[in-house]
Amino acid sequence: MSKSWQISRRSFLKGVGASLALPYLDIMGGTVTNPAVKPPTRLACIFHPNGVFPEAWDVTGVGKQYELSPILKPLQNLKRELTILSNLDNTGKGHVQMTGAFLTGKTMDGQKNAVSLDQMVARAVGKDTPFPSIILGTEPPRQGNVGRNPISFANTVSWSSETTRVSPEINPRVAFDRMFRDNSGPEAQRKAANRKSVVDLVLDDAKRLQGKASYQDRHKIGEYLDSVRSVEVQIENTLNRRDRAWKPITQPEFMRPDAGIPQDRAKHLRLMMDLMVLAFWTDTTRVGTLMTAHGFSRQNFSFLDGVTSDHHGMSHHKFQDQAVEEYTRVSRWYVQNLAYMLERMRSIDEGNGSLLDNSTILYGSCMKDGNGHKKENLPILLAGRGGGQFQPQGHVVCDEHTPLANLHLTILQKYGVEADQFNNASTGAIPQLV
Repeated sequence: MSKSWQISRRSFLKGVGASLALPYLDIMGGTVTNPAVKPPTRLACIFHPNGVFPEAWDVTGVGKQYELSPILKPLQNLKRELTILSNLDNTGKGHVQMTGAFLTGKTMDGQKNAVSLDQMVARAVGKDTPFPSIILGTEPPRQGNVGRNPISFANTVSWSSETTRVSPEINPRVAFDRMFRDNSGPEAQRKAANRKSVVDLVLDDAKRLQGKASYQDRHKIGEYLDSVRSVEVQIENTLNRRDRAWKPITQPEFMRPDAGIPQDRAKHLRLMMDLMVLAFWTDTTRVGTLMTAHGFSRQNFSFLDGVTSDHHGMSHHKFQDQAVEEYTRVSRWYVQNLAYMLERMRSIDEGNGSLLDNSTILYGSCMKDGNGHKKENLPILLAGRGGGQFQPQGHVVCDEHTPLANLHLTILQKYGVEADQFNNASTGAIPQLV
């Protein structure tokens, strides 16, 4: 007997230029998604610029018997979901190199770096989603140079190859439309088919050229092919939409963002956080990176009570009381926004735990203190349980001078990548997290 009120499980919410995957609904009929199919595990990497004032970040106590610091106090209600890591060291000098090393563990050599953690994980877990990863931000690249390093390179922590950085999308509507635009209709299919033929031609030509190129050029062409193949995956997902084993069981509510870039800093940042949560929730991607600001950010925070200077300026505080107070207020503001995102994720039921339970969130800065660009004992925390791969440990004190790359290696292994080193920068996984 036909049930005319039922809709397909492959139904999408459609609007002007957007398409949003629906979670499982009763109106789809049948039984709820197979409970034996676990929700996917996501990874979010969130970057905070310009470091912190150490005494305002450092927590007291070890293990689960610890007390949150003034900067971390906004996370009080999420304390049981956290692992605060001490004694992780970065590499490089200055904002550009240290920002570049945040997810690669490597010191930039001129304009060369290494593949970043988020992109490594995306290659492992991103094959079944429309987008292997998303990279979001709030500030455009800045101009100028610091030594051999362009300041613009500090606008991202994501690198898909040693010479290819992935710049974040900072416009909320553009990000929304890229992720959720309607790509199931005849016109979208036709455009995708045309792009597919172009990609095929490019691949054929590139392979022929690679056969007679020098070693160095073959390497460059190989990197180019990798980027073309990522486009190929997105086209394939458009032309041949697959019915995935896991489907969201709760319904997202989110409006298409207004055009343009919000002038309100808090609104802008939270919109980008909402977009990342939405992308995870709908299984549009399983890997997301968010630059809360440029790695050399000079953003003005005078909208906060008692703050009069720009973020970079106050980070060079020279231990002056006013600058330290402003610096700490800004760091706390970033953590307040992190708390907002984590609470949103914790509120989303996925049947087998919350979205937060099924995610790992890496949050931190590339330097400990902007005053002197200190790179030892970085401000780093993890949140979430990674689908059971991580258990919150409270305050973990690593051995002194543990490379940040050891944390990268640990996360990489938890996401199923067989590796015994990370970009030749690690010395082993972090034993307390294994």
